[in-house]
Amino acid sequence: MRFEELDRKDRDFLEYIGGELMDLGEGFSRLAFTIRPHHKQHLGAVHGGAIATLADHCGWYAVISQLDRGFTSVTIEMKVNYLRPAAGERLVAEARVLNRTKRTAFTTIEIFVKKTMVAYATATYAIVEETRLQERMIHAEQQRDRPEF
Repeated sequence: MRFEELDRKDRDFLEYIGGELMDLGEGFSRLAFTIRPHHKQHLGAVHGGAIATLADHCGWYAVISQLDRGFTSVTIEMKVNYLRPAAGERLVAEARVLNRTKRTAFTTIEIFVKKTMVAYATATYAIVEETRLQERMIHAEQQRDRPEF
């Protein structure tokens, strides 16, 4: 999958957080964002949640780069190791798919400030048909809207 093949909805949240897709290849992706005040925690380093969000997105792009049209993936597990405080101008994440089956993909994600690794993550994604996922989401929403007695 190439960047040009991504749907607008695949990029909305990434752009909302100030991120950009820098590279997308077979089982690989590189994302980045310029560190802004709203990405920082109270001590001035990048908030762990912002790092985890970038890592999750980066892993997701690496996975969908290997999928046929009509399929997508969703995160089912992620672990982030924070190695050192992330401070600087730009955060860059690189993800690789290490193992993929018909239903899951396992990725590693490295997060850098310049050439210094500040975090390392692993994530597992479920691979699903988009129409089936949409049907499940509609059903779950209908269940929530039912009055309780």
